[in-house]
Amino acid sequence: MSVRHGSFSLDLDFTVPRSEVFRGFAEASLRSRWFRLPGGSATARHDLDFRAGGGEKASNVFVSGDTEEQLAYRSRFLDIVPDTRIVYVYEAEVDGRVRWISLVTVEFADDPAGSRLTWTEQYTWLVPTGDGSQDVAHLRGGTRLLLNGLSTVVNPERHLGLHRTRTPIHPDTAAR
Repeated sequence: MSVRHGSFSLDLDFTVPRSEVFRGFAEASLRSRWFRLPGGSATARHDLDFRAGGGEKASNVFVSGDTEEQLAYRSRFLDIVPDTRIVYVYEAEVDGRVRWISLVTVEFADDPAGSRLTWTEQYTWLVPTGDGSQDVAHLRGGTRLLLNGLSTVVNPERHLGLHRTRTPIHPDTAAR
């Protein structure tokens, strides 16, 4: 199977200063309220070492009907500029197999109403689900859900969700 490469970018506006949004990533007590893998809370595990060179680990068991999947997430923070930028790489694993790897840049900017977060993700899909046609939509949708969760934690009085999605920076292409 060919490896798939691509990227997407999402924006989310907040009515709080960007320092408050950044705290949602940096403080473990806040991050664990919005960043979680699918599955029951009794099986969820989360560990955050928020510093350049540090990382994050999360795992959970997802059950749907008679299907059970072991989910794991591992990241490493490459660059952190407080209240401005976070750059990290992560891998997503299902049942012991790395499915995709991504480089993520999260940027925080002032906005007349408060602040804006811009999430840019460059992914390499290694193991598709079926023919892979729904994988990118699933990744993008899961990212939207996570960011909506961030919004409810750091900006609860204005949980409007994502208002704008930009087109992919690079269309999906098969590796040569």
